[in-house]
Amino acid sequence: MKRRELLSMLGLAMLGLPVLSQQALATASEDILAQPKPPVKKKQVARKPATKTKNKQATAKNRIKYKGREVVDFASPEKPGTIIISTRERALYQVMPDGSAMRYLVAVGKEGFSWSGTARVGMKRENPKWTPPPEMIARTPKYAKWRNGMPGGIPENPLGPRAMYLFNQKGDTGFRIHGTNAPSSIGTAASSGCIRMLNPEVVELFEVTPVGTKVIVQ
Repeated sequence: MKRRELLSMLGLAMLGLPVLSQQALATASEDILAQPKPPVKKKQVARKPATKTKNKQATAKNRIKYKGREVVDFASPEKPGTIIISTRERALYQVMPDGSAMRYLVAVGKEGFSWSGTARVGMKRENPKWTPPPEMIARTPKYAKWRNGMPGGIPENPLGPRAMYLFNQKGDTGFRIHGTNAPSSIGTAASSGCIRMLNPEVVELFEVTPVGTKVIVQ
């Protein structure tokens, strides 16, 4: 052992400290370096809530799929030509002979505007003028500019190309079977009580439905 190392060891011994060789010191240093470091805590990032499905997508998913008018089995005591509207099914049936009917999908009155009863087609109009009633103007003031009537035959007209006016014993009920400038509403409860049809289909029904035809709304 070299003299310098011997003197160092003697000095440590005199101080009452344990004597370690260079190899022991080196091993101790390596052990310290080999100790695992405490893990670094990661900041918790708050997750954003999942985006809710848009109302429009939900409505489109729930809307009744419509492939167009079709002849269906339909037992009814009413005579052929009678129109029966099921607000629950959102469907209009035109009674045909032999227990069948032509079925059309329609839009019916939204909550608070639905109605039921028996009426008749009291009047028919091609490219009808639309006049919002006073209560509708009160609910939607922008319609006030049409208080004297919106011209027929324009895309904005909500009655579409044809309208059949429903009367009862007291006269005009204020309700119609008509076309629409909002075809996406077909199959829903969206109107103020009138029965909306796709424009090509209301034209077809209009042609084969004479004034006086019985209309039953259920």
